[in-house]
Amino acid sequence: MEQHGSIMSLLIVIIVAFLTPILLHRFKLRFVPVVVAEIIMGLIIGKSGLDLVHEDAWLEILSTLGFLFLMFLSGLEIDFSAFSMKNQKGKKLPNGKAEPNTFMISTIIFAGIFIASLGLSYLFVLAGFIDNAFLMTLIISTISLGVVVPTLKEAHLMKTNIGQIILLIAVIADLVTMILLAVFVSLYDKEGGNTWLLLILFAAGVGLYFIAKRFQGRNFVSVLASGTTQIGTRAVFTLLIVLVAISETVGAENILGAFLAGVLVSLLSPDQEMIHKLDSFGYGFVIPIFFVMIGVELDLWSLLSEKKMLLLIPLLLIALLLSKLIPIFLLKKWYDNNTVIASGFLLTSTLSLVIAAATIGERMGVITPEMSGTLILVAVISCVLTPIVFKKMFPRNAAEDKKLKVALIGANQMTLPVTRELNSAHYEPVLYHTKQDKADKQIANSVFDIVEVEDYSIVSLEEVAIFTADIIVISTGDEKTNADIAMAAKEKGAERVIARIENPELEPPLREQGIEVFSVLMSTTTLLRSLIESPGIINILTNQESSLHEIRMLNDHFDGMTLRRFPFTGDVIFVRILRGKDSIVPHGDTELRLHDRLIVTGSNEYVDELRTELESGRWY
Repeated sequence: MEQHGSIMSLLIVIIVAFLTPILLHRFKLRFVPVVVAEIIMGLIIGKSGLDLVHEDAWLEILSTLGFLFLMFLSGLEIDFSAFSMKNQKGKKLPNGKAEPNTFMISTIIFAGIFIASLGLSYLFVLAGFIDNAFLMTLIISTISLGVVVPTLKEAHLMKTNIGQIILLIAVIADLVTMILLAVFVSLYDKEGGNTWLLLILFAAGVGLYFIAKRFQGRNFVSVLASGTTQIGTRAVFTLLIVLVAISETVGAENILGAFLAGVLVSLLSPDQEMIHKLDSFGYGFVIPIFFVMIGVELDLWSLLSEKKMLLLIPLLLIALLLSKLIPIFLLKKWYDNNTVIASGFLLTSTLSLVIAAATIGERMGVITPEMSGTLILVAVISCVLTPIVFKKMFPRNAAEDKKLKVALIGANQMTLPVTRELNSAHYEPVLYHTKQDKADKQIANSVFDIVEVEDYSIVSLEEVAIFTADIIVISTGDEKTNADIAMAAKEKGAERVIARIENPELEPPLREQGIEVFSVLMSTTTLLRSLIESPGIINILTNQESSLHEIRMLNDHFDGMTLRRFPFTGDVIFVRILRGKDSIVPHGDTELRLHDRLIVTGSNEYVDELRTELESGRWY
């Protein structure tokens, strides 16, 4: 009978986790993060509502695994290329002011956030809400990467200077508060280990990183990475469990080991397919169970019945906001009031680490269960309110897409004409070439603007900020040079890298890193075959007025809309919809999804209008 009750509770939680995103989509509640909705659904079926779910071994194990995996993915979200301080000289903001250095300004602002949080935490101690100022400082200063990252992506701000500053502040906050949380446990937990034992954990992490780095590029790893073996996924889970075990052994919290595992995997620069697999397992299975169980175990009525806890909710929300708004006003030197205040609101969002701190504090007896529940409730409220305020306040023109910068390395009969044809409203091509003879230079510069570099070494290319371009096309006369530059560009965080490679043996390692490869032979063969088999296709590809175009669907207003209901009536035909690895033939009932790549044909005028509509990310 006990077994039956256990399975029933698990079944209810799984069904609720499954239905939550469907209900959000059905009722168009896009402003509510899914994880927050899962906590709310947990409240409905748990102690605060229908009381349908009761604690048992199944749910405890899966919920703990979800918590660990959430911390792992938080570490994985950290992009260490954001810490780069190079390639920022001479850049201008739209208002004409020089861009601030993202790393320096983000570090200063987070230092201000931490100092402000420390001062505010002492006020809570003096008011009698909590006895431990250290723990409250961590709670107030933490920032949710899980809210900041998707909000910036949705607003198309990730590549902008202000977007990078917001992101980097959140990254630093995530790293610092997680490490300090481990120090807090070592200092205040009677059953925990000494602080110096944390060095064993970090030393183990460093050792495992170098071992993984050594085996990462081996041929046998590539062979075992596919099929039923999936050695990469097995290695990630092994790393996670090993570091969690070491973390518990040295007396630290297991979530520190999970977070460190995520950081190490991020440093190893896994391919997007691997990240997708990990996200699918985490956010598709164990993490929803954890968030639903947070709501299940939260006794909302007991919290609201205590006047002290009821008073703490607005006071803590104000403290979260003040701790971010006061330091962020340093950006007023470069940005307008709306941009600065909106950024402060977004940085107020907090969730995962507050839940971690509240759970640990309650376990250690530093805070009461009522205080723990109140902290989690405030975190949920902040995650709902702050992204909405950010979207309403942030200036729309600041979120508009800029031209995509295309860096073409190597001036030749292929790249020169492409440079001229790409010079449109959507692309900003820049051609880079080694120093030329005087006669050649006069001829070339009379028609094309060419930026000269000393040579094609990585150092020379970094000096002219090539690796900051949105798209990098490499077509020098040396294939090995092309391959080396392409690999370096990917390591430095370039999103799209296209390399000219004629030797088939050089292709596989490049494609594994997500580098797009083209060759004259392949292009000529493909075009000749198409000309023989389907002569009409050549006309579509070469006719400037009716050629094929790719448009990314980034406007959430059209997410889920069928083509039959699509309001655009211009002279454009949808040829294909590329969604992940799927190629979809569009019909009237086909629904558009965010991040779809739409292959369309039509006149340039209407295609540009459609591109503006779909790629604008306009807020309604």
